[in-house]
Formats: sequence, structure tokens, C-alpha cells
Amino acid sequence: MPDPVPEAPPSPRSTWDQLDERADAAWGRVFRGHPLADKVFYLASELGDFSLIWLLLAAAEGVRSEEDAEASIRLSLLLLGESILVNQGIKRLIRRPRPVAEHEHPHHVRLPRTSSFPSGHASSALAAAGMLSQRRPKAASRVHVKVHHASDVLAGAAIGIAYAQVVRRIWPVPAR
Repeated sequence: MPDPVPEAPPSPRSTWDQLDERADAAWGRVFRGHPLADKVFYLASELGDFSLIWLLLAAAEGVRSEEDAEASIRLSLLLLGESILVNQGIKRLIRRPRPVAEHEHPHHVRLPRTSSFPSGHASSALAAAGMLSQRRPKAASRVHVKVHHASDVLAGAAIGIAYAQVVRRIWPVPAR
């Protein structure tokens, strides 16, 4: 009787899937299903749609002066570039399916038509934070509302950070 064929080592995809399943289960045990957490994360997720929160912040900062208005327009244009890179570029290459919600969503959540990887919300949040030189936690809401895997958010965050660094080098903010 011939020796059995050894099993192939797990593919990188299955390793990511296992990471995502563990992260999602841990997140769900701690946060999902708690009324206050649900409200906060669903609201944060909605405000991140189309970079709305970042565009609103940019607009609010832009009313202070002409210099701030230019910075606001600049941030808006850079976020447009980030969105095109992630949503029309990377997502079309990867085409990862979105996670499946086991239960009904307790609040409204827009289910995007694009693929899951990477998270555009995480990418825009970290790109905006890098460009605004502030940290605003937002990306975790996408795991909470079950429209992204944890690894999508991590990848989106890494892309956002890298994008902000590249933009700072290519188009530096003028000294005040």
C-alpha cells in the first residue's frame, strides 16, 4: 500500500480566513449585539460611506480662512484619488467576497457593490488621518457591521497610511 499523499500546507487564503474568523468571533463576543456599541459603530460606518465624515471635516475646517479652504479642497481631491486607487483599482484586482452576516443588522447599513478587500473605509480613514495629522478611530466599524473581514480593514489601514505618506512627499503642505 503506497504512503498517503501528505496534505499541502494551508494556502495564504485559508490562513487569512482563519485570522478573520477568529477576529470576527472575538469582536462579536465583546461588542456586537450591545445596543450602544451597535449604534456607535453603525453610525461610524454610515459616516464613512463615500468619505462623508472626512469631507465634512474638511469643509468645516475650510470655512475658517482662504488658506484653510485651499487645504480643504486639497484633502477632498486627495481622498478622491485614494478612492479611485482602492475602489476602482485594488478591489477590482482582488475581488474578495464580503463577509456574510448571520443575523439581521440591528440598524441600516449600506452594502457596497464592490468587493471586500481592501476596506475603503479603513483606507480613507487612515489616509485622511495621515493628511490631517490626527487619529480618528473609524475603521473598526466595518468589522462590527459585518461588511468587512478584519484583514480587509488591516490592509485598508496600511494602504491609507502608505497613501498619506506618498501624498506628503509628492504634494507637501505649504509651511504656514
